[in-house]
Amino acid sequence: MKKKSLSYLIVAVVLVLTFFIVKDTFNQPGIEDMKAGFKEIVKYRNANNTGPVQRIYVVTVKDSVWKEMEDYGNLMPHTKYGNTKVYFFMQNGNVPKTLQPGEVNFDPAFNKACIALYEKSAMSQVAFNKHPY
Repeated sequence: MKKKSLSYLIVAVVLVLTFFIVKDTFNQPGIEDMKAGFKEIVKYRNANNTGPVQRIYVVTVKDSVWKEMEDYGNLMPHTKYGNTKVYFFMQNGNVPKTLQPGEVNFDPAFNKACIALYEKSAMSQVAFNKHPY
């Protein structure tokens, strides 16, 4: 009789642990939970699948919550040996609508409106710069 009770107890503990693991998996915070009001305006990804992948994003925000901008950058896709850049602009400001690869990713006329730049390098080094221009 004691073996049955112990078996039921073990099953109950496993079910409770499984419940909490599944609950935590589906309740992870995401971009929609952030207060800065992120909106992706334009993105670029090079077509080269055999070399370094370059991803560039222009994102607008309602509020300049620096920590959330860095968290947003951390949530963006990144490829090993690739490069990911996220340029942040205020929602009602002057925002580029086109991007190109290379060192200069949009018309320099937009530089003053860029409030932050998140960059993850090929070696997964992260840099977050407020007012990069």
